[in-house]
Amino acid sequence: MSATKVAVVIPAYKVRKHIEAVLAAIPESVSYIFVVDDACPEQSGKFVEQNNADPRVKVLYHSENQGVGGAVMTGYQAVLQTDAAIAVKVDGDGQMDLTQLPRLIAPIVQGKADYTKGNRFNSVEALEAMPRVRIFGNAVLSFMNKFASGYWRITDPTNGYTAIHTQVLKDLKFVKIAKRYFFESDLLFRLSLLRAVVQDIPMNAIYAGEESNLKISKIVGKFFWGNIKNFLKRVFYQYYLREWSTGSFELPLGFFLTLFGFITAVITWLQSYSRTTPAPAGTVMLSALPLIVGIHLLLAFINSDVESEPRFPRHINP
Repeated sequence: MSATKVAVVIPAYKVRKHIEAVLAAIPESVSYIFVVDDACPEQSGKFVEQNNADPRVKVLYHSENQGVGGAVMTGYQAVLQTDAAIAVKVDGDGQMDLTQLPRLIAPIVQGKADYTKGNRFNSVEALEAMPRVRIFGNAVLSFMNKFASGYWRITDPTNGYTAIHTQVLKDLKFVKIAKRYFFESDLLFRLSLLRAVVQDIPMNAIYAGEESNLKISKIVGKFFWGNIKNFLKRVFYQYYLREWSTGSFELPLGFFLTLFGFITAVITWLQSYSRTTPAPAGTVMLSALPLIVGIHLLLAFINSDVESEPRFPRHINP
């Protein structure tokens, strides 16, 4: 593992009081550290340059705020100019346990994954330290992201503690990836289009009175519509453009049969209610049968989608 060079990217925005401790905790095995000052009003970048003597650290600057995704991608582009094989993204707010970095990159080093990420939902004990609003919000986002990305075994999609092989990083089109809070979720979608192998690494987060810049009420709509768009794009590309499978038939048939059955059921119920007489058995079956078959086909599609999750790392089998 020591022969694999690793670079760390740290987006810096309002993290001045935490950034020194984060830099000090980065293992000596890391070869490069890029701190990206995302037009931080606290001038976190200058603070690092003035107070940190680690020769591995290089500060990059944005003249305008581009969001966490924009900062990370600037860091990624800098990593691609080095000989590092793995790029690790770490937040600058001290929430991530850097002693877990070797565990995070291990599946990539071993050739088992292209991209790894932390998962804070692995144990009930770990959840006790997480604010309740985050538990609920992340559970909803995880469910939506499974549909959008096709990574059904992945949870906690907004977790920012990640690692990626630079060979896969080169294949990503940065200009198409969301720059702000939808970045991690959108990145998973982009990785699914590349058929990259993604793996969760169970680990705890640290919540010690930090101020979050994320307001759930402001981003929930963007996450919802973003995931809907990504789901439609992925389904079209994976099931109709790139290849055909049983899922290519199960999804449209299941959708239209379920819709037809539901609409027919509502019409039948309204007619029966207005006439105060029970609907004939044949009419009921006309609604029930398409609905049952449609739901069965949709569940079959989900099963097909789960089974089609990538299994062979792209950086080994490009």
